[in-house]
Amino acid sequence: MFFKTPEEGFELWDRQKDGTEPLLSSMPTHRTFDYVLVAHKEDDDTHQKAQRQRAFIEQLEKKSITVTRIVHDDKVFFGLRAPSEMFEDYQYLLKVSDSCNWCGDVSRAVTQATRIRIVHFILHQTFINTGENLKELLMKDVFETIFCLHERKKQQQLKREWARWSGLFTGQPVNDIKCYFGEKVALYYLWLGWYTKLLVPAAALGVVVFLYGLAFFNTNPLIKEVCNSSIIMCPRCDNRCKVWQLSDTCGYAKVSHLFDNDGTVAFAMFMAIWATLFLELWKRHRARHVSQWNVHDWCEDEEELILEIVNNPNCTPKQFRHSYLRSTLVLILVTLMLMLIIGLAHLLVVFRVVAAALLSEGSWEFIRDHANTVAMMLGAVLHYVTIQIMTRVNRWISLKLCDMEKTNSFAATERSFTVKMFTFQFFTLFSSLFYVAFFLGRINGHPGNYVRIARWRLEECHPSGCLTDLFIQMAVIMLLKQILNNIFEFTVPWLKSCLSRNTAKKLERKCALQFSFTTIFVAAFPLAPLLALINNIFEIRLDAIKMVRLERRLVPRKTNDIGVWTKVLEAIGVLAVIANGLVIGVTSDFIPRLVYHYHYGPCANGSSHTHCMQGYINDTLSTAFLSHFAVRKDFVDTQMRTDIGFNVTQCSYRDYRSDEDYTLTSQFWLVLAVRFAFVILFEHVVVVCKFVAAWFVPNSPMQVKNDRLHDKLARLKEEIRELKRRRSTDV
Repeated sequence: MFFKTPEEGFELWDRQKDGTEPLLSSMPTHRTFDYVLVAHKEDDDTHQKAQRQRAFIEQLEKKSITVTRIVHDDKVFFGLRAPSEMFEDYQYLLKVSDSCNWCGDVSRAVTQATRIRIVHFILHQTFINTGENLKELLMKDVFETIFCLHERKKQQQLKREWARWSGLFTGQPVNDIKCYFGEKVALYYLWLGWYTKLLVPAAALGVVVFLYGLAFFNTNPLIKEVCNSSIIMCPRCDNRCKVWQLSDTCGYAKVSHLFDNDGTVAFAMFMAIWATLFLELWKRHRARHVSQWNVHDWCEDEEELILEIVNNPNCTPKQFRHSYLRSTLVLILVTLMLMLIIGLAHLLVVFRVVAAALLSEGSWEFIRDHANTVAMMLGAVLHYVTIQIMTRVNRWISLKLCDMEKTNSFAATERSFTVKMFTFQFFTLFSSLFYVAFFLGRINGHPGNYVRIARWRLEECHPSGCLTDLFIQMAVIMLLKQILNNIFEFTVPWLKSCLSRNTAKKLERKCALQFSFTTIFVAAFPLAPLLALINNIFEIRLDAIKMVRLERRLVPRKTNDIGVWTKVLEAIGVLAVIANGLVIGVTSDFIPRLVYHYHYGPCANGSSHTHCMQGYINDTLSTAFLSHFAVRKDFVDTQMRTDIGFNVTQCSYRDYRSDEDYTLTSQFWLVLAVRFAFVILFEHVVVVCKFVAAWFVPNSPMQVKNDRLHDKLARLKEEIRELKRRRSTDV
């Protein structure tokens, strides 16, 4: 709606309380508002809400904040404008601060972004006589909403230069973003742009590894061995499942060797080193910009103290507090939450086991023959749904735990929330993947002694390996998260005009989790960097359009780093080394193939007339005889009968076990020893490479260090000249 009040000459675009951006500006005058409060107009001035409104406005006026009241229909808009003296105090305190002594020219005019940040702090630190602050008044509907204003000229500039789909492959105006949304948002987009740029070589190499597997799609001897095999495999379930031909899974074997080949080892090592180089190069890239923005030595805790003084010169500092009882309680609750998340992962395992058993007994032949794969995909979809639900639960729990900790500053609260939220989200996303990677097919037992959940057998791996199961799980989750999340995040503001006031925080969490997917388990999914690259190219513009065109203006926040996220990303880099080493050494068939090639295969015996991997698939299978264990008659009549009606007395299954007593063979222990040796060697080599890369690439460019050195020297010289002038004046 549009209206114009004659006495004030305001234009008001109000998209209602559920809208994306009430935009208020002054047309004929030169005044603008730092903030706007919106309340429902009360007919009775003695109403409790009206009294609280007046009490809060009076407290603001005591702080010399000018309040302009605009009434329209049943709404009351309070335009707030802080005095210039407030910002002069802020600049002076910033200049004399110990931690902010390199903040550039503090005599320059205060930007609108700085005004908004300071007024935002003051509004939330203003209390009425009942002890209630703005947050509590908003919860009690005394005020309907609060927002800061978009600056129309700068907003239009960002629309032209940044928030448009036509600029998909162009650079970002990071300095303009900083001036409008603050350093925190600018650093996020700087990081996202840098991350996307460095994904290009990772994505390119991932495609090369994929094409390498594709090149041997039809000529790989292991694939031929499966496709041409006459081996009869044991039933997959206990009831209606029959024995099956290994050759029936020719397509599955091709997909397995498409992702489980020798190239994945080199790619996993590359990605582990890439993660380190990315972080080290990011630190250099960040240093250039924070130096340019004059916030290199800026301190969030220090500025919060300055804002406290600006708000109330007689304030007392919030004391640091620590309670062993409170910390113990938080630790217990975090542990219980993690146990709940791991329990959900176990439920997903149960779902897949039950689904595979039920699908195997179904009436549709195609689903019956591919029951395990279909169950895995259904489990991945259910995992995605669980992630969406638990994201909201994790956020609520993290906020409550932060409230219990009673931190002494907003910065400390934000750091605490970030660590808890990421930990919960990480376990939510990766608990099920860790099961698929390291436990699937390794604890299921053998014919006659299967491990069961209730009455259902645990899942088994395909004779070609377990890596495809991990690939399916990752691919489904990553595709659903990226495609569906982006669709909903972009269409919801259009269709329902629903806004997200914490956009930057959500983006940081989202991209940190994507970084996890790109580096952890990348050996199972070499195309993950390519998907991340494509997603990020669109993500940057999508989020820019949302922030500039569809949502309220974020409160500009100052910072000089991505904060605790740097530690999180470094931890992910270390975990990526461990996880990829375990995936190659434990999940992949790389080590069993290596052992067979040099110890059990044709080439180990000096034969050169056949391929060195000839007979590998048969070597990984053991035989189960019906005469070795008691079976039901219906088992023999139904499950041990082939599709053409031929009864069999033996079947094969994937494991290294004796055909007589099912004990593990010496080959199993040799393969296990080589697996562990490889994991240790892989991790030590890659960790050494990471340390060398971190040492080789300095955190800050020499030019930045020299510029800071010259600036500090000039500042100290200016201070000594000022001191001499004072002495001469005193004389």
